[in-house]
Amino acid sequence: MQFDEFLKQVPKLSNLELLGQEAQFLMAPDERIRALSEMDIEAKKPRWAGVMAVFYPNTKGETTLVLILRKTYKGVHSNQVGFPGGKAETFDESIKHTALRETEEEVGLPQSEINVVKKLTKLYIPPSNFWVQPFIGYVEQTPVFTKEDAEVEAILEVPLEEFLADKSVIKQRIDTSYGTMLDVPAFYLSEHVVWGATAMMLSEVKWAFQQIDRL
Repeated sequence: MQFDEFLKQVPKLSNLELLGQEAQFLMAPDERIRALSEMDIEAKKPRWAGVMAVFYPNTKGETTLVLILRKTYKGVHSNQVGFPGGKAETFDESIKHTALRETEEEVGLPQSEINVVKKLTKLYIPPSNFWVQPFIGYVEQTPVFTKEDAEVEAILEVPLEEFLADKSVIKQRIDTSYGTMLDVPAFYLSEHVVWGATAMMLSEVKWAFQQIDRL
């Protein structure tokens, strides 16, 4: 999709009623769905994080999504693909500002240039005990990315058409936080397997684009 066409779809996207958790569960293994349904999340007093699904025109004018490959470290999200974003701090005005601030820190997109289109459905991450609040946004010009070397291994630029294609959805055998190897639904994007919480949030993004195509 060319970016000028994407901009025409933004009002529809902004006004779209979301499917919510049902859309997220399209890319979740049964074990995760069952675990979440049985969990008293608020009793765990989770922390909050904000992330951004940011779209922009690439040098060919094609609508593109930025994702990041995280560094390898001692942690539950080591070497995984995710959205730019991070944990909320006490000085953040809102979780939206958390997402904007962390996106600027991780990939160098100025907060002032990101147009926030829609708040998506929050998602609980059991291994790290976080509520993650995703947003959809866009920048109008082709960005020059600057990655935060301490946390980001690589910046991934995913064409929207690649993301929306049926062939981007795969099954992958993963060593999960449940302590077992499972065949999980995943996206294959920019030669990387994207699974877990990021895949679940991407599932709602994909569902939203599928709906506006029908409007």
